[in-house]
Amino acid sequence: MADSATSECVKHIETYVDSSSSSKSPAQQDASLDAIAKLLLNDIVTLESLVREMEMYLTTTDNIIRARGILLLAESLNRISSKRLDNKTIHSLIGFFAEKLSDWRALRGALVGCLALMRRKGDTGAISSADANVVAQSFMQNLQVQSLGQHDRKLCFEILECLMDRYPDTIMTMEDNFIYVICEAIDGEKDPQCLLLTFHLVEMLAQLYPDSSSALASYAEDLFNILGSYFPIHFTHPKGEDDLKREELSRALMLAFASTPLFEPYAVPLLLEKLSSSLPSAKVESLKYLSYCIVKYGVHGMIEHLEPLWSSLKDAVFTFGPSTLTVGPYLESNVGYPDMDIINTVNKSYDGVTVSEKQRLNAVGRILYVSAAASNASCNTVFQSFFSSLVNGLGSMGQEKDYNFGRGYEEPTKITNLANEKWCSMLDSFCDSLTSSLVKSLKESDQDAFSHSTVRGLQILASFPGSFSPVPKSTFENILAEFMSIIVQKSHDSEKSPSFDVIVVERMVALLSSDDSTMPLSLKVEAVSEIGMTSLNYMMKIVQELNKAIATSLHESWLDGNSKSAEHAMLLLECYADKVLPWFQNVRDSDDVPMHFALKIWDEIEESTLFVDSVKEKRTARAKILDKAFSVLSSSTTFGVEEPAEFSCRDKWIISLFDSVVIALHPKTHLKNTEAILQILTRALPYGHLPSAHALGSLLNKMPLKETTLDNTQNYSLEEAIGVIFSHQIGFVNGDDDNEIRVSNLKLSGESNGLVRVNAIVGLAWMGKGLLMRGHEKVKDVIKFFLDCLVVPSGHLPTTSNGDHKDQEMVNVMRAAADSFGVIMSDSEACLNKRLHATIRPLYKQRLFNMVMPILLSSVLKSDSPITRSMLHRALAHVVSNAPLSAILGEAKKLIPFMLDGLTILSEDVQNRDIVYNLLLVLSGILTDKNGQEAIVENTHIIIKCLNKLVFYPHMMLVRETAIQCLTAMSELPHPRVYPFRLQVLQALTKALDDPKRSVRQEAVKCRQAWLDDL
Repeated sequence: MADSATSECVKHIETYVDSSSSSKSPAQQDASLDAIAKLLLNDIVTLESLVREMEMYLTTTDNIIRARGILLLAESLNRISSKRLDNKTIHSLIGFFAEKLSDWRALRGALVGCLALMRRKGDTGAISSADANVVAQSFMQNLQVQSLGQHDRKLCFEILECLMDRYPDTIMTMEDNFIYVICEAIDGEKDPQCLLLTFHLVEMLAQLYPDSSSALASYAEDLFNILGSYFPIHFTHPKGEDDLKREELSRALMLAFASTPLFEPYAVPLLLEKLSSSLPSAKVESLKYLSYCIVKYGVHGMIEHLEPLWSSLKDAVFTFGPSTLTVGPYLESNVGYPDMDIINTVNKSYDGVTVSEKQRLNAVGRILYVSAAASNASCNTVFQSFFSSLVNGLGSMGQEKDYNFGRGYEEPTKITNLANEKWCSMLDSFCDSLTSSLVKSLKESDQDAFSHSTVRGLQILASFPGSFSPVPKSTFENILAEFMSIIVQKSHDSEKSPSFDVIVVERMVALLSSDDSTMPLSLKVEAVSEIGMTSLNYMMKIVQELNKAIATSLHESWLDGNSKSAEHAMLLLECYADKVLPWFQNVRDSDDVPMHFALKIWDEIEESTLFVDSVKEKRTARAKILDKAFSVLSSSTTFGVEEPAEFSCRDKWIISLFDSVVIALHPKTHLKNTEAILQILTRALPYGHLPSAHALGSLLNKMPLKETTLDNTQNYSLEEAIGVIFSHQIGFVNGDDDNEIRVSNLKLSGESNGLVRVNAIVGLAWMGKGLLMRGHEKVKDVIKFFLDCLVVPSGHLPTTSNGDHKDQEMVNVMRAAADSFGVIMSDSEACLNKRLHATIRPLYKQRLFNMVMPILLSSVLKSDSPITRSMLHRALAHVVSNAPLSAILGEAKKLIPFMLDGLTILSEDVQNRDIVYNLLLVLSGILTDKNGQEAIVENTHIIIKCLNKLVFYPHMMLVRETAIQCLTAMSELPHPRVYPFRLQVLQALTKALDDPKRSVRQEAVKCRQAWLDDL
């Protein structure tokens, strides 16, 4: 870099980065950015030189300068997207920006930089699949999208969109993790621009996972719950630009609804419900969505909805008023009138019909058309009832320009071997007069709607299969000639070309990648290749789509073993070899097309080979490790005994090592000897072997509901595993259901002492956690069991927590049951997390919170035993402490009195100190969140009273410190609410100034000053 260029570049860098200077306007900074981009594009400054000059700005500890520096680099890359960069530079830059996704102060620049590099095209240097994986992993680990501002959220959605669009193979390897991130990112979005992207993300996700047994199936309900909350799209803003956005949003949401048949069980009931709405806009939206989604969902998915669907449609369409029913009797009484008088009367009446009634008439015609297409019987009925009168009327009134032909003539054309059907013979007899009437109407009509109807009628007549076509050859040729005259007249080539490009070329090219099975792929390929030969521009578009379709077919064929995809690939390759490549031989400077095609094929072969080999190696390695571990475990005589007296130290090591293998298993790993594994693990539970509990929870979380292997043998299913654990290993007697868990008769492997019961409860808690995280219904039985343990009949309750041996056993069991809620709700590093391939449904904590909270609160109110009340509060504290704050805030008014009661009761026992601290942290979260202010104000008195006591909590310094911080936050509440308690608080703080811990004393000084200053 020359000295002058260097100084100029540095000057522009400083202008852009220095946001603190008032002399630097946004326009000047944008101009500096444009100048830097120009230097890069003209090779006056290299990108490497620019990065070296900016090193200080990219790494400084000054957050504002660092953020501006990273944004400058990112925006520069945006502006030089057409400049080719080498792979090493791109790899280095994408690694830098991916790493900076963890730097929230410089997040905007990191997002812009990642997006700029990911959008680069292959001919200018694009990031690799490995780099895309790095971006995706960093995104999933570091970003909580809904906590960001609108523009940053939009950038996040664009990154997710780009990952799925350009790196689908990379995304497919992430399976559930990526789907979970999508759910988490889009949940609660409200900005219209971001919503457009979120709806498209769901649509793309469905295209990535089209199979009903794919990873998307387990998230379908959660995804649709998020989508369904936006229907129908409603704007409260004035009409104008926002009205256009509403239409865009509505269409995007409709495409997302229809993107996968997995949404059908949830979408159709919602749309039928909204169809009965009193709001006309909701009815229209529901009908529009239903008409689109029904086709996408298919016949099989819609069968169960037919009856309610038809009932709802009848109510919506056939809402005739009394006046519409009088025309029949009138015509009967005037049957002797001349035909023209009746026709004139009908015409006058038609002119007086409202627009809405005309629309309804068109809708009825459409229903008749669809009914005729449904079956032979319905087609015959429709023709016999309506068709003769329709054709006769058409012939008599073709000269009337205002006559609405409706849709009565739109008969089905995809039926074969029907020459003897009544409708076919009737159509044959009317064919000539019908054709001539339609042609005459087409020439004379000056209304687009009527012209469209007549063209549609002629199209249908000309497209009947030849075996029973009612149209003679001469009539068929006349129809074609009429169509050609429509296309040619009143237009010049320059005018027609764009229309042809949009209507014909783009639609035909899109068919290559379409899953539409109504037209064979061979015909699609034939049509597309013929169109391409008419123009180089058209052929280049077709080549691009052909390359994409070939790559997709090869990928599906090689990796998934899809025979249909292999056939498609053969057809596409034959088209390329026989038509496309020979055509390019006669085109100048077209050598790049064959070269790029060859390189693309080799890239696909290389990528697919590496992927298949790596997947096979991973799966084989997992299976080998598991088999070896089980072989070592089962070879020990100790584990072969039905009820071992005691595990030796060596046995514990062996089973712990085996547990670690099971805990880290991938859900797709095939398990052998499943029942034996379950028996070994459950026999380890009585001895308090926690890794075995982790392993059992992991197995129940990852096992398939029902899976068939390649040799048509079924794997051990989840339901069978639950049966083995609950029925065979943990014994439950006197129950109607072998799998029902009852507190009064819990035993494990024949043991009934208190320690065994406690250990069994711990194991059951981890199994319940695994079931909850995957969304299995059996978790409800586990939760019911824990609640039964807590709410013991009064006659069986111990009088004190320090009573005799049996009383102490009962207290221990109750405490274990209460702590089970902590196990189920908390996050674990040891097992059941993303790192160890756990199956995690979104919002599982909220589901448990909503299920358990009403029961626990009711039980606390009803409890009259101090021990039961204490244990219920212990369980309640675990649930509240681990639930998302958003869920807590929604129930804050109801929860705060119980939380304060729990803090008072639990603080009496030193064993509860960690629980007290966690519960106090939740209270502080409510205090500092504006959405919790109302609940805090309503309970000011009891909150201050509780906090004043916790200021002197002797068992944990953090509790005292946090209690004082909460009192500091309380000082900011409305003056009339807190002033009456000022003296009490100051007295407590004065004593806290003598606390043995310095940090507590410091917080007391700050808090005392706040209460003195503010009040």
